[in-house]
Amino acid sequence: MSIRPFRDIIRRKTKVIKVGKVKVGGKNPISVQSMTNTLTTDVKATIKQINEIHSEGADIVRVSCPDEASSKALKEITKNVDVPIVADIHFHYKRAIEAAECGASCLRINPGNIGNVKRIKEVVKAARDNDCSIRVGVNAGSLEKDILEKYKEPCPEALVESALRNIKILEDENFNNLKISVKSSDVFLSIAAYRQLSKVTDYPLHLGITEAGGFIPGSIKSSIGLGTLLLDGIGDTIRISLSDNPVEEVKIGNEILKSLNLRERGVKIISCPSCARQGFQVIETVRLLEKKLSHIKTPITVSVIGCVVNGPGEASMTDVGITGGKNGNNMLYLSGLQSEKVLTGDIIEKIVTEVEKKAFELENN
Repeated sequence: MSIRPFRDIIRRKTKVIKVGKVKVGGKNPISVQSMTNTLTTDVKATIKQINEIHSEGADIVRVSCPDEASSKALKEITKNVDVPIVADIHFHYKRAIEAAECGASCLRINPGNIGNVKRIKEVVKAARDNDCSIRVGVNAGSLEKDILEKYKEPCPEALVESALRNIKILEDENFNNLKISVKSSDVFLSIAAYRQLSKVTDYPLHLGITEAGGFIPGSIKSSIGLGTLLLDGIGDTIRISLSDNPVEEVKIGNEILKSLNLRERGVKIISCPSCARQGFQVIETVRLLEKKLSHIKTPITVSVIGCVVNGPGEASMTDVGITGGKNGNNMLYLSGLQSEKVLTGDIIEKIVTEVEKKAFELENN
């Protein structure tokens, strides 16, 4: 149960491509991506991290392939994971070919950095032969020299010109199985570039604020940048770039999509910041519930409100709700209706039980 959104986001119409088993673009769900930070040649550690990222809710995982050993390691890695792998390639065209042949579902390249037309043709052939898509990844920090000289500095027009140039390189080879990104560490530059690009191409767009920073500043920058674009209906797949555990990137990405009603996955907790009116320790309760309910993948809404000012109203719009009362007597709500009084010491166990019961009902309905 949840309140009907004030308005539905009308998504921009884009082509549909496949990244392994995941469809990107069109009316398909917006996918969440992350990237490993292990040494790719450490196959065991990389597989472990990919599986952790996937378990948290990532639909696609990117792996860096800076050398031959890394790209060839994908052969073993892709056999032991159940999520499409994107090979991150820079400059070395042979790494792209090796990655495609070793199981990558997508190649992240900048065709302008790959080399001459002959090398690009070889990469495109490898992608086509191995059913690989390509992401044209334009970044404000690594624009082509002539474009940077033309515009004097990274700007929306420069990023878009680079993207269109590189799209044409692939289209000249009759290759259209691609998506595009125009990332910058600057929120305003990124928003403007994506808005401009969305007007001149219908390829799916991969959104991100690159090098966003640590957990708190990076999450905020990404939420503002990606949230603004998603509200405009722009974006088919996203990645939150944090100087942190990649699992945290997935959590933030999913939360952004959930807050915009663009994705339903797991428990959504609505909680108050707490004050002197609270009937129980709201902050600690929420912290514990987030941990104990992290295994639930079914979309369920839970309200945790410390007093009766907003508690009953919020609970009326959620699947499970708890509202603080006097003398440790708190009211439990199920499907928006009062159910029973719950003692403060029993709140965690009771809510976890009810959420798990609700999840079972929904999964077996």
